[in-house]
Amino acid sequence: MARRSTASVFARAYERNLKALTKLTLRNSKRVAGQVTRAAAKQMKPPPGRGDWLSGMALGPAGARRYHLFRPAELQLAPGERLPLMVMLHGCGQTGRDFAISTRMNALAVRHRFLVLYPEQDRIAHPQGCWNWYERRSGKADAEAATLMAAVDQVCMLYPADRERVAVAGLSAGASMAALLATRYPARFRAVAMHSGVAPGAARSSATAIGAMRGRNVPPMPVTAVGKAMGAAAVFATLPPMLVLHGDGDAVVAPSNARHSAEVWAAAVGAVAGPVRAVKRGKRLPMRLTDYRRRGRALVVLCEIAQLGHAWSGGAARGLFSDPAGPDATRMVWAFVAAQFKAAAKA
Repeated sequence: MARRSTASVFARAYERNLKALTKLTLRNSKRVAGQVTRAAAKQMKPPPGRGDWLSGMALGPAGARRYHLFRPAELQLAPGERLPLMVMLHGCGQTGRDFAISTRMNALAVRHRFLVLYPEQDRIAHPQGCWNWYERRSGKADAEAATLMAAVDQVCMLYPADRERVAVAGLSAGASMAALLATRYPARFRAVAMHSGVAPGAARSSATAIGAMRGRNVPPMPVTAVGKAMGAAAVFATLPPMLVLHGDGDAVVAPSNARHSAEVWAAAVGAVAGPVRAVKRGKRLPMRLTDYRRRGRALVVLCEIAQLGHAWSGGAARGLFSDPAGPDATRMVWAFVAAQFKAAAKA
């Protein structure tokens, strides 16, 4: 009898523990599910800006990629009018929405009447959400570039975007992908802006990408080597003008990449460096500007920002990879892009 009683006690205790564990598991599952739902809802919530946050998806050689298009509110278009398109490529660990909040490009879009496209990297393609700009040997980089171009084409077909006034800008991995896009499809972009990216042609695999991020594999190249490093599409092609921004306190992507990016691009377009100019605006961090000119026109502009780390200069406070202390990179990018649109219209 005592033996059966002890077994019964253990059985009841086991059942109680099992019920408690089941309740705890269900409670945790509901909590996790709630967190996932709230996170998903947050990403779907439009970023600040008076306009529409339109969702879309493009198909290409790299598969499907989501995107959002910001369209300013209350646009009054003249018959047949089409608007400039700014393509913004986020960095690792970011989403398109994060990048929109950090850069506040949408506010300028409202003021200056242009569309902003925010493609989204798929976490299956890269766990940290990085664009695979360096996977040239495997072909993954070119496949992603082609898929991004499919997104641009789709937006130009569905919305009043002007194919003759398209520019691309990016941060970190997005900057390197922006440069790759411009070398693979030079006729499709009027301007490109790299913020804290790796120099074009400095990497062709994940191993060489890590070296390039640390400042290796990016020596100044002679003009004859530029086309080979940047890709066949860049050879004998007119590359779009480039703006390069980088902080000299960047501990993620070596600051030496900035000058090498400018030198490689300048060599490809036949531009020559002018004197370095020191500029400080108000309480913002100081910067050094170098114009690379050809026939009087600045085709490459290098902006090296003192003390800035791996972050969008002048970005929103508390934004991911964003530093409000730096010069306003968003305004600088748009001013550079708008100038190239104007120059192309006069040509």
